[in-house]
Amino acid sequence: MSLPPEKASELKQLIHQQLSKMDVHGRIREILAETIREELAPDQQQLSTEDLIKALKRRGIIDDVMKELNFVTDNVDQELPSSPKQPVCFTDRQSTLLKKSDGTRMADSTTMLSISDPIHMVLIKTDIFAETTLVASYFLEWRSVLGSENGVTSLTVELMGVGTESKVSVGILNIKLEMYPPLNQTLSQEVVNTQLALERQKTAEKERLFLVYAKQWWREYLQIRPSHNSRLVKIFAQDENGINRPVCSYVKPLRAGRLLDTPRQAARFVNVLGYERAPVIGGGGKQEQWCTLLAFLCRNKGDCEDHANLLCSLLLGYGLEAFVCVGTKAKGVPHAWVMTCGTDGTVTFWDSLTGHRYLHKPINPDEPPAAEQPKPLYPYRTIGCVFNHQTFLGNCQPSDSVESCVFDLNDESKWKPMSEEAVKSVCAPGATTSLPPFPPLCASTIDASVTSNEIEMQLRLLVSEHRKDLGLTTVWEDQLSYLLSPALASYEFERTTSISAGNEEFQDAIRRAVPDGHTFKGFPIHFVYRNARRAFATCLRSPFCEEIICCRGDQVRLAVRVRVFTYPESACAVWIMFACKYRSVL
Repeated sequence: MSLPPEKASELKQLIHQQLSKMDVHGRIREILAETIREELAPDQQQLSTEDLIKALKRRGIIDDVMKELNFVTDNVDQELPSSPKQPVCFTDRQSTLLKKSDGTRMADSTTMLSISDPIHMVLIKTDIFAETTLVASYFLEWRSVLGSENGVTSLTVELMGVGTESKVSVGILNIKLEMYPPLNQTLSQEVVNTQLALERQKTAEKERLFLVYAKQWWREYLQIRPSHNSRLVKIFAQDENGINRPVCSYVKPLRAGRLLDTPRQAARFVNVLGYERAPVIGGGGKQEQWCTLLAFLCRNKGDCEDHANLLCSLLLGYGLEAFVCVGTKAKGVPHAWVMTCGTDGTVTFWDSLTGHRYLHKPINPDEPPAAEQPKPLYPYRTIGCVFNHQTFLGNCQPSDSVESCVFDLNDESKWKPMSEEAVKSVCAPGATTSLPPFPPLCASTIDASVTSNEIEMQLRLLVSEHRKDLGLTTVWEDQLSYLLSPALASYEFERTTSISAGNEEFQDAIRRAVPDGHTFKGFPIHFVYRNARRAFATCLRSPFCEEIICCRGDQVRLAVRVRVFTYPESACAVWIMFACKYRSVL
C-alpha cells in the first residue's frame, strides 16, 4: 500500500506535533537521567540502547505513545482506522513513494538499499542578535551502514562552505550511524559499494543526456530569433554548494498540512521570510546562488528566487497550476515571481517578496494608438521563461515585455517547451539526480503573546530612555495601548487577504478615548524580526514616528502596542504601533 510523499510529510508533521504535545522528549530525558543516576555503576559511563528501552517500557512511555497515535491508511479515497497497537514502518523506493509494511516486520536491508535519498544536513550560525548565517550544506550518503557489522558505523566528513566559499573547508564532522531496530541480516560492503557505484554511473549518464538535450534545445531557441540570446532563460542554477542543477528540481509540490489554510496565507508566510541577496566579494554585481529548500528554511531568509521556488511549491500543493517566472523588473534588475493560471484563463502574478497579487491583462500591440489599453499595476518588465517541477517553457514571442505577453502556455509558437520526459529524467521524485524530498514545514515555536509582551516592554523602556535624554517625562496610558490592538490585527488581515476590515470599530474607539480639545496621532510599522532595539532605531528614522515618540505639549500620554503573528518555521510578522494624545493649546 503506497503513501504519496506529500501525505507522508503531513503524517510526519502530525506525529511530531503530537509527540511535542505529549512532551515525549522531555520525559525521555528525565528517565534517562534517572536511569543513569540510579542504575549505572560509578565506573560505567554509557547506557546501552536495550537498557534505555527497558526503562521506557517500565515507565509506560512507549505504551502512552502508541495509545495516542492512531494511524490511518488510504484505500480507494477512504480512510480506515488501523490498530494503534501495531508498529508501522515506512520504507522508500526509487519513486520515493513511502511503502507501508504489514505491521509485523521492518523493511529488509535490500529494500533499504534502494532508498537513494541522502540525508541533508544544514549548518547555520546564529549571533547574539538572532541573525542567522548559512555555514555549510551537506548531503550524507547513509547506506554504508547497511554493510557494517552490527548495523553501526562511524564516518568523518569534511564540511565545505557555501556560495563563494564552497571550495573552502569549514570543519570536520564525526558521525556515528546506527540502524535501529537492528537489521536481521546485513549486506556485504561489496554489495553496498556496487549499488552506489551503479547509481553514480546512472546519475552521470542521465545528467549527460539532459545536458546534451538542453544544449540542442537552446540552439533551436536561438534559431527562432537571434535576439533571444539576451532573454533571461534560466535552465540551470547553482545551489549553495556551487552545484549546477536544473531549475525544475528546485520546485516540488509541498503541502503545509494544517499549518497554512489558504494559498494567500501561504503567500503571506513566504513574504515574512527575510530577503537577503547572496553576499558578493568585490564588485561585479549579483552572486548567483539558489538555495535548496531546507537551507532556505533553516536560514529563514534568502533571495527572490528562493522565495519564488517555495511559494510555487506551496501553490502546487494547493492544487493550483503554478509556475516560477524569471525575468526583470524596473531598470532591468533580474527578478523571479510566481504565476498561476486559472481554469478560466485568468493569469495571476504573485510577488513572493511582498505578498501582492496582480491580475495580468495583456495589451494588444496591433490596436490603434487611440484605443484604451489596460495599465499594468505589477512591477515586472520582461519575462524570459516559466517553469515548475514538470514543465519548462521559454518565451519565444516577438517581445518579452510582460505587458504584451500572452500566457497561452500550450501555444508552442509563443512558448517553446522542453520535453517533459527530459525534465522528468532529472527532476522527478526518486530520480537520483534530483534533490531529496522536501521536509515538512515545522510549526512555530514562538509564543505570540509572550513575545508580543516582551517586545512591548522593551520598546517602552527604550522610549522612556530616549525621552529622558531629551529632558522629557513619559506617561504611558495602558487603555490607549490596548485600543491599538484591533488596528494591528486589521493590518495583518489585510496583508494576508487584501481585504480591509475592522477599521470602523477602531476609529470609533479612538474617538471615544480622546477627549475634546485633544489631538491623537498614531504610526503603525511592520517588521519580520523580533529585535526591539533594531526596530526602535528604524522607527526613529521616520519623521512621523519620531514626532510621536518625542511629542511635546500639555497632558501628553503615550501608547505602544506590539502584535506578533506567527507562521511556520518560526517566521513571524511583527506589527508595532506608536501613538500619543495631547491637549491642543493653539
